[in-house]
Amino acid sequence: MRTIAPGDKLPPPRRQASDSGSSSEEEEDDDDFRMKIDLLPDASRASRRPPAVDCFTYPEHAIHIPAYTATVATCGTTVAVVSHHHLRIYDLSVAESPIWSFDSKSGDFGIKVKDFKMTSVGFRPTASPDDRGAFLWIGTKDGHLIELDVRIGKVTALRPVIHAHTVTHMFRHGQSMVTCDDTGKVLVFCPPEGADLDLATQTPRVVRIAEKQEFAVLLGGQLWTSTRDPSGGGSVPGTSKGPYVRVYNVFVPGSVGRSLLPTEHLGAVTSGTILPCHPGHVYLGHEGGHISIWSISEGDGAPQCVEIVKVSVSDILSLEGVNNRLWAGTRKGTIEAFDVSSKPWTVTNNWMAHQKLPVLRISVDTWSMEKLDRLVVFSVGRDERLRFWDGLLGIDWIEQELMKREVEFSTFRYMTALIVSWNVDSNKPDALTGTVENINFLTDVLQTMERPDLIVFGFQELINLESRKMAAKTVLLGGKKTSPDGTISQKVSSSYKKWYDRLLYAVRVAMPADEPYTCIHTENLVGLFSCSFVKASERPSLKNSTMTTVKRGMGGRYGNKGGIISRFIVDDTSVCFINCHLAAGQSHVRQRNADAAAIVEAKSLVPDAAPIDDLVSYVNGGDGSMVLDHELVFINGDMNYRIDQRREAVVAAVKASDLEHLLIHDQLKKEMKFNRAFRLRNFSEGPIQFAPTYKYDPRTDEYDTSEKSRTPAWCDRVLWRSLHPERVEQLHYKRWEANISDHRPISAGFRFQVKSVNHDARARVKAEVKERWKDVQRRLLSEAKRHYIEQKMI
Repeated sequence: MRTIAPGDKLPPPRRQASDSGSSSEEEEDDDDFRMKIDLLPDASRASRRPPAVDCFTYPEHAIHIPAYTATVATCGTTVAVVSHHHLRIYDLSVAESPIWSFDSKSGDFGIKVKDFKMTSVGFRPTASPDDRGAFLWIGTKDGHLIELDVRIGKVTALRPVIHAHTVTHMFRHGQSMVTCDDTGKVLVFCPPEGADLDLATQTPRVVRIAEKQEFAVLLGGQLWTSTRDPSGGGSVPGTSKGPYVRVYNVFVPGSVGRSLLPTEHLGAVTSGTILPCHPGHVYLGHEGGHISIWSISEGDGAPQCVEIVKVSVSDILSLEGVNNRLWAGTRKGTIEAFDVSSKPWTVTNNWMAHQKLPVLRISVDTWSMEKLDRLVVFSVGRDERLRFWDGLLGIDWIEQELMKREVEFSTFRYMTALIVSWNVDSNKPDALTGTVENINFLTDVLQTMERPDLIVFGFQELINLESRKMAAKTVLLGGKKTSPDGTISQKVSSSYKKWYDRLLYAVRVAMPADEPYTCIHTENLVGLFSCSFVKASERPSLKNSTMTTVKRGMGGRYGNKGGIISRFIVDDTSVCFINCHLAAGQSHVRQRNADAAAIVEAKSLVPDAAPIDDLVSYVNGGDGSMVLDHELVFINGDMNYRIDQRREAVVAAVKASDLEHLLIHDQLKKEMKFNRAFRLRNFSEGPIQFAPTYKYDPRTDEYDTSEKSRTPAWCDRVLWRSLHPERVEQLHYKRWEANISDHRPISAGFRFQVKSVNHDARARVKAEVKERWKDVQRRLLSEAKRHYIEQKMI
């Protein structure tokens, strides 16, 4: 209960409970959130390896950046940090502690003006390359501008109260400097041709802009600004679109600012940048996770909003164009790099930068290309730390080249796996009676392959999901309660224990006595149940075994839909198996897509501290904590994708054995072919040569004759994804005729290669690749430098 005061907004009305209490057909909780996830750029092949740099003698970790009160400027190994009354200057080629430390209260600056707070900082340009990074400009709360020579720690120029109000922003453009205060006064300092700026004597030109601009950035010679709605809504009161973006050409005397609106309502502007590979566009980051794209022309034409892209379910806090990637900082401490060359965008890199705390700023140090022979990017986070990154992502290039030469330092062998998937519709194993197909099902399916190395059972709906009593019992008593020997807890509903015992017995009977099998994984999640066996002779080659569950029902709070994930490393190859049950309903394609995305991109497999050598088993710079870190991924289950045809047409086609016509209308096939944002798009599936497995009248061969008359569909599927597709071969993909459920079971057999790495040989090849990278790096640096010169950022 809650107390509602006069004038308070009323809470939303309670949702009506379903008459049936079923969650299997009409689950619609948090549909909007699921659809948002489905529309985000594909991150299924993103590298999670942090692009660290190796050009600093001392690390930057010791530099403290007070959150929200500090401002940072960098030039090569020199770092300047201002916060309130303090200025600290570091030279990371000399020491990790400050080489200069100033306190305005103590008179350390040696000037008449004392006790001032510093609010902005930037290195001014110089005509001589040798002087770059030597002269630091500092703006204060009282409107002073101070120039400091960081080489000797002395103030070289002072313009007291030149702004008269707080200096909020400071930009470098060619040989010019631009400073802004919170009243909308902009000072443009342009030196004579071939000369340096002289703060003490030069008279700047004054430009007026709107006051209290929370966002301001100089892009393409124009000052882009924006402010949020005073009410905090991020839009202009009384308008349907927002926020206003104002653009000023501060280098053209007499020019008039332009007020722009995006093509749809967006959150407040937080950041902006230009991409070197798309210099004709400006990219603005917004609260709410959108990026707006604006076309800019060299003439007098006003910038036009040409596209809005949703990239996050949270806010975009920082944005920077780096080489050919768009880098974005998130509230969760990650930096994502987007490839915007094709639509939809894809995430090529996604790494934890600031300990799960907001990334407040990302910026390129353009002078690092001259001083360090690197393209260095720095970020500042709410964790109050400064971090440096390689803007060229060289570590990814090196790893990709290593992958191409893997055969030079690896040996390979074959393994086989049998995957069995079945939605049992809450039946227990003792229901397998009556027909020969029922009685012999487990024996027959286990004999489809000769002594497979791995046997993986993935069942769905072991309990009645429409029974609230049973589901509640499973949630309260079931879950991650398996004993060290792999047996399942007695507290879990008897269905799981009965199926576990029956599978254990079936494997023991079906396989030769001289080749026993060991159960390595068992897990349950409400109706889901997974059970995995490995041939005893292969058990010593397995390590780092882990299991986890991902809930997807009711917005991730309930496990009636979701997945069970199991993984291990065999030799030096990581393998992952997923048993899933996705959202039901004929039309709920986006919900199913979002469920699949949440399962494969969940960071839920928390590995133990693994030896460094084990990292070669994972891909994309991962550590095994995510599904997509694994070289081989198999996913099976009741995925619930339907056929977009009338029931009568589907039944007639099945009777006529016209499966090819039906497969054209299969939702999963269509999503994999046409939806470039679909997270399973990079997975493979073998040819379907069997009739739809759903939905039957139990113990009959008749498709659903109930009042609902559901359309037949291939709900039950097995897919796989391999970093090297040629290393996986599907041996069979078929359905079985056990008829106790409304689904038919299916199985798939695979033959795949696993590798063993010779680490000494790999180290030699890696050294060769690093030498090649040096030539590639020089070329990329030359191209990047050309762009920054054209943009007058150097």
